Amino acid sequence: MAPTPASPADDLLTVRDLLRYAVSRFGAAKLAYGHGTTTALDEAAFMLLEGLSLPIDDLAPWLEARLTRPERETLLGLIEARVTTRKPAPYLLGRAYIQGVPFRVDERVIIPRSYLGEMMMTGALAGDGAGPVPDPFAVERVLDLCTGSGCLAILAAMAFPEASVDAVDLSSDALEVAKLNVADHEMGERVRLLQGDLFAPLKGQRYDLIITNPPYVAQGEVDAFPAEFKAEPVMAHLGGADGLDIVRRILRTAGDHLTPDGGLLCEIGTGRDILEEEFDLPFLWLDSEESEGEVFWLTARDLAGR
Repeated sequence: MAPTPASPADDLLTVRDLLRYAVSRFGAAKLAYGHGTTTALDEAAFMLLEGLSLPIDDLAPWLEARLTRPERETLLGLIEARVTTRKPAPYLLGRAYIQGVPFRVDERVIIPRSYLGEMMMTGALAGDGAGPVPDPFAVERVLDLCTGSGCLAILAAMAFPEASVDAVDLSSDALEVAKLNVADHEMGERVRLLQGDLFAPLKGQRYDLIITNPPYVAQGEVDAFPAEFKAEPVMAHLGGADGLDIVRRILRTAGDHLTPDGGLLCEIGTGRDILEEEFDLPFLWLDSEESEGEVFWLTARDLAGR
């Protein structure tokens, strides 16, 4: 009888062993990243920690931990699935994070990774009272357009303690995932989910703050996506020929849904030059730790008469 082939689980005993193995496999497979991590090392660390139900903020305390065989086999299965399916790690694990806050994800929604989450959760919008939203407690109504998994609506409810939040998405499938996240974070009394096309289901309601991370990827870029990005719903990415079709629609209508002192916070990726040439508006471009000129702010007064 031929000997049973050795399994990697026989030799890879510690978290450090699995980390080294995963990084090697990911590098050899030339995977693409960008769904919460940017390197093979970060991707491997996230998968191991989340796969073991450990805190994802620091791998170091666990590196020498010896794993049980079932744990090793589970992690090896995740590593192999990442290489063979090319699905982003959050889909394989059913979890993504923004600023340490967990959200459920699956193939019905784009994987959360918005700069707006960072801006809201770090207080960057307040700017010590000099930012576009100087007093978070004064915000009473927030609208999140293109909510997807509901992550930004939930973060907005956390960042603006007195606010009720309406969250709109065209995809009924995405809203099913958002419903789970709202329940997980016990936000059912503050976050209302609505299905429809942008402002259509709102019936003229007005908000102190509109936040939106709409589809803003150009057709040519979508066509050239690696497999990891093709795994996400195309409607969550595609913004027309130059990526800005939906942003244009928002700009032309948002003023009708803002209170007199309200404002619009919008993420657009790399379309700054196009918008500035096309719209005679005083865009205030806001930077985050990882972005520059990809998020703009406009007030209700700026948008009046659009």
